[in-house]
Amino acid sequence: MPYDYNLIVVGAGSGGLVSAYIAAAVKAKVLLIEKHAMGGDCLNTGCVPSKALIRSAKMLHYGKQAKHYGFKHTTTDFDFADIMARVQRVIQTIEPHDSVERYTKLGVECIKAEAKITGPHSVQYNGKTVTARAIVVATGARPLVPNLPGLDKVNYLTSDTLWGLKKLPKRLVVLGGGPIGCEMAQTFARLGSQVVQVEGAAQILVREDADVIEEVTSRFTEEGIDVRVNHKAVALEGKTLICDHNGLRVVIPFDEILLALGRQARVTGFGLEDLGVTLTPRQTIAADPFLRTTIPSIYCVGDVTGPYQFTHAAAHQAWFVAINALFSPFKKFKVDYRVLPWVTFTDPEVARVGLNEKDAMAQGIPYEITKYGFDDLDRAIAEEATHGFVKVLTKPGKDTILGVTIVGHHGGDLIAEFVLAMKYNLGLNKILGTVHSYPTMAEANKFAAGVWRKAHSPKFLLKCLEVFHRWRRG
Repeated sequence: MPYDYNLIVVGAGSGGLVSAYIAAAVKAKVLLIEKHAMGGDCLNTGCVPSKALIRSAKMLHYGKQAKHYGFKHTTTDFDFADIMARVQRVIQTIEPHDSVERYTKLGVECIKAEAKITGPHSVQYNGKTVTARAIVVATGARPLVPNLPGLDKVNYLTSDTLWGLKKLPKRLVVLGGGPIGCEMAQTFARLGSQVVQVEGAAQILVREDADVIEEVTSRFTEEGIDVRVNHKAVALEGKTLICDHNGLRVVIPFDEILLALGRQARVTGFGLEDLGVTLTPRQTIAADPFLRTTIPSIYCVGDVTGPYQFTHAAAHQAWFVAINALFSPFKKFKVDYRVLPWVTFTDPEVARVGLNEKDAMAQGIPYEITKYGFDDLDRAIAEEATHGFVKVLTKPGKDTILGVTIVGHHGGDLIAEFVLAMKYNLGLNKILGTVHSYPTMAEANKFAAGVWRKAHSPKFLLKCLEVFHRWRRG
């Protein structure tokens, strides 16, 4: 049958935009349908606004730490509404990167409408049905809202609605100890809110190693954040959160409560449930290694399928989706998650790629640890940023990198060197042999490699060299 398009993409977040871009770049006819705003959650309610707010809070925090930089004191007057206006200004500045105008120029037909997938090759919008050889579902995810008694009687905040705040909450409860919860807890505490962070597990950032959690938790405590772990939220009574803590009832009052309990894939409301597309136990769209759903002509990308809910993970998947959807069965590629980094933008930042200790132990993979602390790094000392470390897991006796965790100033930037090394199978000896500018934070990567090299120095050879030099001295 003839098709109207080669590819129809439903959703214009990171995964949908990159899929459409790649398809248009190889001269396919592409239709992109988005019912809300181009750029999706990342631009409008996620990565961009959160990092803008984190930056403002960090500047205020630096002022409060003035004595560390040689100043007796500083004062900063601010209006929270002005800070939130800056956040919107940042969004508007980046917005053209994801705009209809830009993608139209790239060759993508963009439609603002609510789409419904009506068959393996058909999509309906505004009463019109169009067809394509392949369809890409890029509908993203929404904040998870728990079924807590009393929650429906409170105007709670989520990562979607937070950006409408005009007044700084005096008392803020952050429900959740994951990356979003940690980032926003620290940010609002730095802006002046009294923050209580509530986590049902025994620690925040549960996927990280114990030394990572200790670094972040100690910084939170220093900054006045009341971190309540092993506190299970059970109900809300007006503007109080009721928790169970080891069998005891704990009452936590608040002016605002932010729900940061993760994100739930958007898998209903646009036709998939009528087509019988299979979901995973996590209620994401089930996909094969080529990112096809159980209907082979329908592909999925980004948060709606996972397993990683990151903007860069969606963009990474999008290349595989676009190529597989356009060129199958002539050419197709299995998506590769082997070297996928991620960052929690707390201060200190927590950046990871590959395995950490928890992962390695869970999978029964033997490893060695090499650790280098920023308290030894000249640039970190100069910047009063000595907290944190670079931790590298390697194969026993070899410099092969299994994974890296960086906790510290600009950790998200520093991890890139290890991502490249792992991608192209470069070991620590290669990093050690690479010239790094002095004085920079990036030297920490080289010094970590140096720690490994020293621990694996050839002792017999060095002993022979000692004898050789003694002989040369006569």
